[in-house]
Amino acid sequence: MTDLLECIEIETAPDAAAAVIWLHGLGADGNDFAPIVPELDLSDLPIRFIFPHAPMQPVTINNGMVMRAWYDISDAGIRREDDSGVRASQKNVEALIDRELRRGVSSSRLVLAGFSQGGAISLHTALRCARPLAGVMALSCYLPLAESFAAEAAQANRATSIFMAHGLSDPVVMHARAVESRELLRKHGYRVEWHDYRMPHSVCGEEVADIAAWLRSVLER
Repeated sequence: MTDLLECIEIETAPDAAAAVIWLHGLGADGNDFAPIVPELDLSDLPIRFIFPHAPMQPVTINNGMVMRAWYDISDAGIRREDDSGVRASQKNVEALIDRELRRGVSSSRLVLAGFSQGGAISLHTALRCARPLAGVMALSCYLPLAESFAAEAAQANRATSIFMAHGLSDPVVMHARAVESRELLRKHGYRVEWHDYRMPHSVCGEEVADIAAWLRSVLER
């Protein structure tokens, strides 16, 4: 059995009936997005926000420095992908999903979300998940292991709502890379709600408002 990752948890109200598992980016930790919860203004919905800490591991592109990472990165274009690292993180996230199911949250009231590396893992995991999810939010990221995606995609999430957002001047994950992933998903029939913003590799106020509206739309059902 996979050991559960350490997490920060914030509940908007007691007896949460929905959950958002939100993965941070490279070198950050679960604290990175915890402050966004009050900004989303969803206190009328009983949601449990879960912000896991990625494992510590050396990252090749950062001279082998050990930091929190969902997988290794060896080139700036992120084209030489860490297949085993991505799949290990997938298992870690699946274990968190299973815990929410044991806590009484239906998979159809559960969102996977993430920024940068965390967004890539959320997208990868959600579309391979055997249980239908409420949605997946992929911020400033791309779809990893795209070559194996079509063969591994789960039927259960063919109609799942996908929110993708990206900065037009992102120097870390190029805007074109995200568009490439969006088009691949649309080619395979997925519904992608797409937003881009005049920002670098970050999150802006307009984006937070769009995230809040999208979360409300998929969790109020």
